[in-house]
Amino acid sequence: MTIFGGNIMITKDAIIGDVLDKYPSTAPLFLQMGMHCLGCPASRGESIEEACMVHGADADKLVDALNKAVGA
Repeated sequence: MTIFGGNIMITKDAIIGDVLDKYPSTAPLFLQMGMHCLGCPASRGESIEEACMVHGADADKLVDALNKAVGA
């Protein structure tokens, strides 16, 4: 995650656990992309990009949705 002028922008290299800790309301977006193991310790340490590769999901699409959801 990167801070721009006070807003936190989520990036592909953001760690899923960090995003969920800061923005728990984003969990449904991860679930919609097929990431159903959000409570798994391994998944919480993965970057968004790594998880998207494993799940065959579009990282850019997820990052865009996450940033819209958090108002970044």
